[in-house]
Formats: sequence, structure tokens, C-alpha cells
Amino acid sequence: METYGIFKDLAIIIIFAKFFGILARKCKAPQVVGEIVAGLLIGPSLLGLVQQTEFLTRMAEIGVVLLMFSAGLGTDLKDLLKTGPVAFLIACAGVFVPLAGGTLLYMAFYGPAALGTAKFYEAVFIGTIMTATSVSITVESLKEMGKLKGKVGTTIMSAAIIDDVIGIIVLTFVIGFRDPSSKPGRVVISTILFFAAALVVGYILYRIFSKVDNRYPHTRRIPIAGLALCFSFAYAAERFFGIADITGAYVAGIVLCSIRDSKYIAEKMDINSYMLFGPVFFASIGLKTSIDNVNGGVLLFSLAFVLVALVTKIIGCGLMSRLCRFSWADSLKVGVGMMTRGEVALIVSQKGLSVGLVEPVYFTAVILLIIVSSISTPIILKLLYAKDRPAAA
Repeated sequence: METYGIFKDLAIIIIFAKFFGILARKCKAPQVVGEIVAGLLIGPSLLGLVQQTEFLTRMAEIGVVLLMFSAGLGTDLKDLLKTGPVAFLIACAGVFVPLAGGTLLYMAFYGPAALGTAKFYEAVFIGTIMTATSVSITVESLKEMGKLKGKVGTTIMSAAIIDDVIGIIVLTFVIGFRDPSSKPGRVVISTILFFAAALVVGYILYRIFSKVDNRYPHTRRIPIAGLALCFSFAYAAERFFGIADITGAYVAGIVLCSIRDSKYIAEKMDINSYMLFGPVFFASIGLKTSIDNVNGGVLLFSLAFVLVALVTKIIGCGLMSRLCRFSWADSLKVGVGMMTRGEVALIVSQKGLSVGLVEPVYFTAVILLIIVSSISTPIILKLLYAKDRPAAA
């Protein structure tokens, strides 16, 4: 491919991704759904306007690292600590039940697998995809109904943050165990050492960034240094600890989420993600999604995947909420609010594809899950809150 051909590919990706992203938003669906559909349309499976290249793959990797860095920056540690143990328990249940459900679903379709085999890790990885929660749609719905700051809304947001952290840790373990040269004990020790080092180094860097930010507030050097920190943590995670680079990027975001200009840094990161790296990443999901091998079996698995992913979130988060003394009605709201999936599910899937844990054909199931959960969650939440009104009158 000619060197200048990359400009044609980028132009096509950006135009199609933004057009379909706006179209998806008009249809009350997440913009990322439109960008994925755009990638599927222009990719080899349909129009063939853009082929997946090494350059686009690297661009997508940068995009996913920036997305996770932004997710870390958006973490509110005060809210996280306020809801504390309750949100943590709900998040743990919201990870464990879908993880088990996804693993059993894969084995039900493709046969049982012995512990430690490649097939077993593939099954666990399918469950890992189900663990991620994306509450952007839920937050918007609760905001419209004036319920975002209530007990249920705060719990959902905090639990979703913890949920994603645990999900990323699970992903780290699964990828580590999947490597034939790795040993379970070594993976555990590496993971513990990474988070211990991140805690110490992160606190020191937080203090440095806070002092610089107080002395030079709202200057471009802060986002630039933050971006360097993001890439440094992503590199160190992979290079020295064998941890997923997205974990390092997420931790870097958490390190800076409490400094005064964290929102300013996030705004600058969003410019890069919104204009270039984000569209390339989400479109690359569509480019890599193979529909050539989608048959009746894959389609049936995809439908079962969506059903299990939604139900296990409601069961896990809902029952734990009830055990934490929420009413049955509020427990159901928490469970439904936690069932949306989005960027993190795609990020986990992308990472699994890159290390050989999942085939491209299974992206169909993930995309279907994002679409169904994004459309159904606001509708169900509004119905649940509508039932409260007569009682409150």
C-alpha cells in the first residue's frame, strides 16, 4: 500500500464514522454504535473501501489507551468513597455473576473445557466481556428524570466505576494465564506488584502534578504532561509487569482525576479522541468484524449472549442491592441501570482479539449487546420509575 494511501483511509473513516455516529444519536442510540456500523460498512465484509492495515491497528491501540485514560480522569474518588462498601459489593456481584454466566454459556455451546486449557480461557474471556458496564446511557436517562443525585443514581455510578476496575483486573489475569509461558503465581504477584507500584508512584506524581497545577493553572503543559504520564503507565504496565496497557492508562487517569484541572485535561484528551483516535478505534471494530462466517450457530450464540449478559447483570447487581437493604423496587432499578454495555466491552473484546482469545466473528455478539442494552435500558428505567409516582402522590 502506498504511504499516502493512509490519508484516504483516514478521510473515509472519519467521514463515515461521524455521519453514522450522528445518525445513531438521532435514533437515540449511542454514537459509538454508529461508528462501529460505519466500520462494518466500509470494511472488507461489505463495501471494501478500507482494509485493515498495521497503521490503522496501531492508531486503534492509541485510541483505546486514550479512551481508558479519559475513563480514569472521569472517576470521582469522593463519590466512590462515599458509597463505599455497598457499591463495591454490588460491583463484585455485577462482575462475578456475568463472568460465570458467560463462561457457562460458551461451554454450553461449544462443549466443556478442562481447567487451564486454551478453550477454558476462551470461555472465561467470553464471561469477561460481559462484566463491563457503561452507564453513560443510564446517567442521561436518570438525569432527564431528575433521579441522578438520588441513592439509586449515585450507587449505580459508583458501582459502575468499581465494576470496570474489577473487570480490567479480571482481563489482566485472564490474559496472563492464557500465556503458555506464564505461571499462575507469577501472574498474581505481577498484578499485585503493579498496583502497589502504581499506588506509591501515583501518589508522588499526584502531589507533583497538584503543585504544578496550582502554580500554572489551566495551561497546556498540564494536559501534555498528563498525556505523557498516560503513555508511560501504559508502557510500564506491559513492559515491566506483563499487565494490559489499558490498565496502566486507566490507572494514570485515576492518578490525575483529583487534581484541580482534571476536567481541563479530559477536555484536551477528548479533542484527540473525538476527532481522530476514537473514530478510528470504533470503526476498526467494524473493520475487524467478520460476517462472512456468521451462520445459524453464531447467530444463535449471539442472541443467547445478549440475553445472558443482560439477565446476569440484573440478577447479580439486583440481588446484592437487596442484600444491602435496598427495597425490591430500587434493587431492580440498580440491576437494570447496570446492564448497559459500551466502550469498555469493546475495549476488552479488542484486547482479546489481539492476543488470540476471541475470533472476529464474535464481535457480532458484542455489537448486538451494546445496541440492545443501550435501547432497552432507558425504556425499562422509565417504566420502573413511572410505577413510583402513584405511590409518591
